[in-house]
Amino acid sequence: MNLPNSVKWWVWLLLLVQGCLACAGSDPSPAPVTTDPDEELYYTNPVFTPVLADPSVVRAGEYFYAYGTEDNWGSEGGYRLVPVIRSSDLVNWTYMNDAFRIKPGWKEQGGIWAPDVTPVDDSYYMYYSYSTWGDPNPGIGLAIAESPTGPFTDQGKVFHSDEVGVENSIDPFYIEENGQKYLFWGSFHGIYAIGLTEDGKAVSGEKTHIAFTHLEGVYIYKKDDYYYLFASEGSCCAGANSTYQLRVGRSLSLLGPYVDKQGNSLAAGPYGEIILKTNREDYGFAGPGHNAEIITDAEGTDWILYHAIKKSNPYLDNGTNRRSLMLDKLLWEEGWPTIQSQQPSLTRQEGPVFE
Repeated sequence: MNLPNSVKWWVWLLLLVQGCLACAGSDPSPAPVTTDPDEELYYTNPVFTPVLADPSVVRAGEYFYAYGTEDNWGSEGGYRLVPVIRSSDLVNWTYMNDAFRIKPGWKEQGGIWAPDVTPVDDSYYMYYSYSTWGDPNPGIGLAIAESPTGPFTDQGKVFHSDEVGVENSIDPFYIEENGQKYLFWGSFHGIYAIGLTEDGKAVSGEKTHIAFTHLEGVYIYKKDDYYYLFASEGSCCAGANSTYQLRVGRSLSLLGPYVDKQGNSLAAGPYGEIILKTNREDYGFAGPGHNAEIITDAEGTDWILYHAIKKSNPYLDNGTNRRSLMLDKLLWEEGWPTIQSQQPSLTRQEGPVFE
């Protein structure tokens, strides 16, 4: 049947509206990222933009979930109250939602920085910093969720800086050993560790001094007989002039002492092996650091996620530092971790392998 052009136009418009309504009523979650197991995965840094600063990563089922500092992505995404992104391969990431529906209320002002998320029993614990730049009394709080995407329900503060006697108490890291929960933390006023109560909501016992005042953003990784302490030094947020870099020490005990290859104690001075620093090239990345959890793929290769700033495009349109998510292979040489050339990779790389 031949219809007049005007009728055809109205039929096309009706079908278009019906399709849009059907989409609006469907599940808004993004489709899973799938990778052909017979094809090699490749990537070029960064693996997620515009921003995922101070990342933390957990694995839940077939997916990895990464979390970042509260930020405003400006015209590239708007305000994010601890963004949550998801991937099946550490390379292709999709923004899911914000971890919080409302900001925790136990401080009058501040940002939620450097979330550290860990599966604990059947829940997900997020220890987070609550601070502003120059805050005289920042603190660390705890939020818990039943799902890796949240929403995370705030449990209140674990402590303020003045309650533990450590200035600038931010950048928490949670770890459990032999049934005892511990929290490591600190930012340029020393790295410390302390025991937690059974529910993880309060401190228990005395703090232990772990590292000197040159470090922040601590992360502990156990491999074979050693505990490896990763932490960052320098400026995180000066655009292309950021001097952030990553250092490592190791210890036979969780609570130290951590030493570098020369035997220098990280608690005694500005020591530690530098394994990641700013690219020499003008088109490279500045200020790489504050790494997330190390992930081992199906072939036994270790991968490290961290943030860095593209020198040629260091800021968003609102002035936010473009601290994008980066991925690189972690190499092991004579019992010590390192990264190829001690710099972020700039060329196309073979990616992780997951079954």
